Amino acid sequence: MADAASASGVTAEELKEKLAAQLEAQYVDIEDMSGGCGQAFQAIIVSPQFEKKNMLARHRLVNSVLKSEIAAIHAWTPRCYTPEQWEKMKEEQS
Repeated sequence: MADAASASGVTAEELKEKLAAQLEAQYVDIEDMSGGCGQAFQAIIVSPQFEKKNMLARHRLVNSVLKSEIAAIHAWTPRCYTPEQWEKMKEEQS
């Protein structure tokens, strides 16, 4: 039996590929916040599927795509933007 402290087996690249494919995401950035053990991830996801959805609905959509992966990790923090919101944010930062 696996040690409870062992890595989740979930990788940032795996999460990124799944989100890009299933949400038609234009931009996905996944950061492993756990120092590489795959237990805590923070994400920026830009998808046209977020149009006309509030933040809760966006998170539910993302969580439904990553249901099995989220069950295997300790912490998941998605930040979800529409393409328009993302472009506006990038303009404000420059």
